[in-house]
Amino acid sequence: MPDLTLRGGVGARIDTEIEIKRSRFLCRLVRVEDEAAARAEIDAARREEWNARHHCSAFVLGPASAPDQVRRSNDDGEPSGTAGRPMLEALSGREFIDTVAVVSRYFGGVLLGAGGLVRAYSDAVLSAVDAAHAQDAVVARERRELYTLALAHADAGRIEAELRQRGVNILGTEYGSRAVVRLSGPDEAALRAIVAGVTAGGGVLESAGYELIDVEL
Repeated sequence: MPDLTLRGGVGARIDTEIEIKRSRFLCRLVRVEDEAAARAEIDAARREEWNARHHCSAFVLGPASAPDQVRRSNDDGEPSGTAGRPMLEALSGREFIDTVAVVSRYFGGVLLGAGGLVRAYSDAVLSAVDAAHAQDAVVARERRELYTLALAHADAGRIEAELRQRGVNILGTEYGSRAVVRLSGPDEAALRAIVAGVTAGGGVLESAGYELIDVEL
């Protein structure tokens, strides 16, 4: 399954509410780009829903395939393991990344027990995920590898034009002692073959990390 996130870029948001035994669980699902932004959204929930008893949270940053993917959760005073962890599992189970979920609970006077809390917090997040899908507010996040190609200034314009004609995604060119073209593409072997062809085997493609782009499901 592909990684998913909310359509519309950083700050895109979905809000839902469920009620269980008179307790209200308000979930906000927000697209974020880093941990600081995720924590800012959690703080915003605390300010905006200041009368709620708990503001439990979970967020996932980065693709599932990345070894440095960030996964955090917080129970915010609920019994350990009954809120943040099931929220995190709900996000991950639906393949959501670059997303923070905050569930603000207004206590209704009836204790739910550990099992009831786990189900309630999980269902609160799943309700927001389902709403996002229902509103066509979900996109896939596709990983594209990034590369650089150093060229002589005299050849850069011609080679860049030929690469574009062959469907290579050119991100830009930086000029120094040599012209360094930045490229991206999902298929490294095909890209290396194209580069070899347009440079008569003289171009050396260097890996430069990766980027994530939004694509339709």
